[in-house]
Amino acid sequence: MLQSGASIPVYTLANPMPQRLKNWIPRLAGQRIIVLGDIILDEYLTGRATRMSREAPIPVLEFEARHLIPGGAANPAANIVALGSTALQIGVIGSDPAATNVRQVLQARGIETHGLVTDSSRPTTVKTRIMAQMGLRFPQQVARLDTLSRTPINGAVERQVREALERQMTNAQAVLLSDYHTGLLTPDLVQFARERAVERGLLLAADAQGELDKYHGFTLVKCNADEARDDLRRDIRTADEFAAAARELCTRLALSGAMVITRGADGATVATPDQQVVHCPAPAVTDVYDTVGAGDTTIAVLTLAAAAGASVVEGATLANYASGLVVRRVGNYAPSADELAWAPETWG
Repeated sequence: MLQSGASIPVYTLANPMPQRLKNWIPRLAGQRIIVLGDIILDEYLTGRATRMSREAPIPVLEFEARHLIPGGAANPAANIVALGSTALQIGVIGSDPAATNVRQVLQARGIETHGLVTDSSRPTTVKTRIMAQMGLRFPQQVARLDTLSRTPINGAVERQVREALERQMTNAQAVLLSDYHTGLLTPDLVQFARERAVERGLLLAADAQGELDKYHGFTLVKCNADEARDDLRRDIRTADEFAAAARELCTRLALSGAMVITRGADGATVATPDQQVVHCPAPAVTDVYDTVGAGDTTIAVLTLAAAAGASVVEGATLANYASGLVVRRVGNYAPSADELAWAPETWG
């Protein structure tokens, strides 16, 4: 319903999951989505806290387990596969043992890896999290060590990435760019992706993570509340302020589909080129353990829904439920279609 007194039309969905919306879930399957972006290997080293160290005021952990999970741009790909579609991964890895692990982790999730390009001059990006098991439901993170290079890719590597993108575009419905700022998505490469996608009539989506102007002319762009504040250089707190921000960004970036600002427990604000601004509330999830990966799930669901023909409001509402499932876990998690159908029945 329209909020009285608002200078910009802001609508709140009275029923965020009617049956017609739920009917979109099966249609998220059967698509081919290119995911171009910074691939990260998320490594979790878990140990049980047994005592305090004599060397420093830190706990001593006795090793229990090591888990490798697709991260960065590989996480939207994992979400796409989990919902029944095909993810065509394009990205850069090193020529190190972690690169082998990346291939194995992606293939184990059913993600196509023909678009991976090796660059021996840089390491495979790895985020190693040290987790302490202390008898709680989930272990607690005590430290993180990142192995990465932020140097932009060189010309030879960029040419290989462009060739991989050209090959994969033949039968794809959409191109999703996931920018973790580790040197892959240069302005020239983004421009190339935009031009080729427009030529082929493909949907273009981006999780810009702050570098919004690079994605001018895309179909759909997502950022979170902090990124919107940083970009616009002003405090944004109220529904009206988020509405104005989303509308301003949609216009400035000349988006053909929508600008989506995610706001955590407050849901998402969506602005479309016709100046409409819609607020999609988040489900009331109480058992929140970890917000890592929620944004990746959001952009994956938004892209799948838009490619299937759903409105951006329907896609954002589905994405809110999907990210609600993610925050109930530790680390990246890719919910299934059955879980996505379960969420509204449980949360209302």
